[in-house]
Amino acid sequence: MYEAENQVMLTEAALTGQGKGEQMLPERFLDRMKKMLGEEYPAFLESLAGESYRALRVNTRKTETGTFLGKSPFALERVPWVENGFYYAGADQPGRHPYHEAGVYYIQEPSAMAPVPFLCVQPGDRVLDLCAAPGGKTTQIADYMQGEGVLVSNEIHPARAKILSENVERMGVVNAIVTNETPEKLAELFPGYFDKVLVDAPCSGEGMFRKNEEAGAEWSEENVALCAKRQDEVLACAARLLRHGGRMVYSTCTFAPEEDEGAVSRFLSVHPEFSLVKAERPDGFMPGVPGWTENPVPGLENTMRLMPHNIKGEGHFLAVFEKTGTAGMETPDGMLRCNAKNGVQPGIPEREYTLWEAFRKEYLRDFSPEGVYLRFGEQLYLGPKDMPALQGLKVLRPGLHLGTLKKDRFEPSHALALALQPETVKQTVELSASDVHAKHYLSGMTLTAGDGGVCTVCEGGSKKAALGAKGWCLVCVDGYSLGWGKLAGGILKNHYPKGLRKG
Repeated sequence: MYEAENQVMLTEAALTGQGKGEQMLPERFLDRMKKMLGEEYPAFLESLAGESYRALRVNTRKTETGTFLGKSPFALERVPWVENGFYYAGADQPGRHPYHEAGVYYIQEPSAMAPVPFLCVQPGDRVLDLCAAPGGKTTQIADYMQGEGVLVSNEIHPARAKILSENVERMGVVNAIVTNETPEKLAELFPGYFDKVLVDAPCSGEGMFRKNEEAGAEWSEENVALCAKRQDEVLACAARLLRHGGRMVYSTCTFAPEEDEGAVSRFLSVHPEFSLVKAERPDGFMPGVPGWTENPVPGLENTMRLMPHNIKGEGHFLAVFEKTGTAGMETPDGMLRCNAKNGVQPGIPEREYTLWEAFRKEYLRDFSPEGVYLRFGEQLYLGPKDMPALQGLKVLRPGLHLGTLKKDRFEPSHALALALQPETVKQTVELSASDVHAKHYLSGMTLTAGDGGVCTVCEGGSKKAALGAKGWCLVCVDGYSLGWGKLAGGILKNHYPKGLRKG
């Protein structure tokens, strides 16, 4: 007993920086966790002193998980609660690999992968990710949607919304509308519109203390209370946005009961139309604890806590709600229900995108996507089918960016390249991640093609010499789309965006 207590004291001293003149974790936080966890506290404390876990999630819209595993150069171990999530070894650097730029996977903390599967998203759903930056959960939702339905990914902070939009592009998501709005504004425009809503709420970040030392330095009891108040406001808006019969998942990356079981209790006490879903807990997930909060509502044990001493991941909390009632997809007159204040977004006339149609017929094969064509100046987008009107919204990305309408030609976008599969493009240039030429392409270098060149041109799936090949080509790395190039005389002009090039 003495040795165990002594070890706890030593670990606490190390975590709080005692003897070093530097505080790493707040003592009040540790005191609270000790009261909460009791006998489990030493194991919890030891986990915080250990290394954090790193993971990636395979983009199943780009590749099958098994196919990726056959090509992967990394040492991978499956994350138990996500079929396409994998831990990678500390020596690996997947963020610097060409597959990352091709959107083959998303680097994501393993516990952060847990909430989205509980949304039970299906292709064709209308889904809202209310606090979406930087985009891990949004792109995970997109995996389940497989390009069908309407995904609205919102972030209130402009700089973070830009990062969200960039990640949506990199992962090749075709049906996402990225907005930069307040939850209140969205609730005003889309009452009862969404089938599924994810609220990955801004929080005090206690669950990230092991991964992010700055989170510990910024912690205070006052900030916990401020976060809890903000979460109440966000959840109230989310309740208005969800249709009757719809599902909502609330998640945080904090241990604070005030933001977890407390937030759920406060929400249900004023929203009797919602109830907690009893979902099956994966191994290692612990139930929520009613005794950790004041005025607990029945069913809190159906919420879930991911604790770092029980799983290979950081701290997380999630709760699954359903809204009573039903909402049919069609109205009595046979029209698709909308529930968006400004109705359905009208598209532009076909004459305004004839240059795109000419490009599509010349360079693409079997690519006739459904959706709404939208034009913003010279920029052409394809919004998801039956998307809501964008009037009154701050929109960063109204769907898939197809490209730029020049005076006499169409120039395809990088987003389009990342959304395409190689078999849907008539000409592709094949590079290998195992040699240096993929890195040369990513740095903006011009490449030679064909006999004696550094890359191989393919047409219709068969390799051929580059002699005579010209025009737009999809540049691929090991069969994954990476960007555009333009062939002329055996030279591949590089069209990888300058802002993304690696130095």
